[in-house]
Amino acid sequence: MGKVTVLEETTKNPLTLMGKRAGVCWGADVTDDARNYKRGLDCLISGHGRVLEYVNVELVLDGYSARVIREWYTHLGGSPTRLQASTRYINYKDFSYITPPKIAANPEAEAKYQEMMAQICETCTFLEEECKIPREDAALLLPLGMTTKIVDKRNLRNLIDMSHQRMCNRAYWEYRQLFGDIRKALSEYSEEWRWIADNLFMPKCDYFGYCSETRPCGKPVSGVPKMPRP
Repeated sequence: MGKVTVLEETTKNPLTLMGKRAGVCWGADVTDDARNYKRGLDCLISGHGRVLEYVNVELVLDGYSARVIREWYTHLGGSPTRLQASTRYINYKDFSYITPPKIAANPEAEAKYQEMMAQICETCTFLEEECKIPREDAALLLPLGMTTKIVDKRNLRNLIDMSHQRMCNRAYWEYRQLFGDIRKALSEYSEEWRWIADNLFMPKCDYFGYCSETRPCGKPVSGVPKMPRP
């Protein structure tokens, strides 16, 4: 599957940073990181989210399908930005691609799927090498199942909101895997990120205690939010 790399520009201690920023406006002592951490935690538990945009998250997402990355691009908020590998300049004559689990579970379907991908690869090579067709034109043959790579930048508020939608059982399967990979990578980045991953990254039914979908997945909902309270 794909790989998530957390870049060093990502805020290492997000709770401490949020508490420090809030402390400036509260007239508090912002030189004490222990107090900053406690203040930042209190902001999140109390629902004071205006500090969320101060947390920077920069990631490399590699090996996910162009299809799921197109969906990733639609989740805008705050000031996210990203760069994506271009089919105009990168050699995709021998491209890697995603095989959906339901196709992989069916030998006949998987064989046909792989046959088609191989044919696309062969045709791309023929168009470029034998017909001297520019790569940017030959690349139009490529499916959305090909893998790609992007460099992504966004803030914590956007990620929390995204988790509520994309960790839902009704979300696209690869997006659920992608966000799970992001959640794991950030939780390993620092202890403060682990708290955020464990307590804020979750489906909206868990976060709010109820499901707002017109057609729920059938998962039992307790009616009690999982977000910790004082």
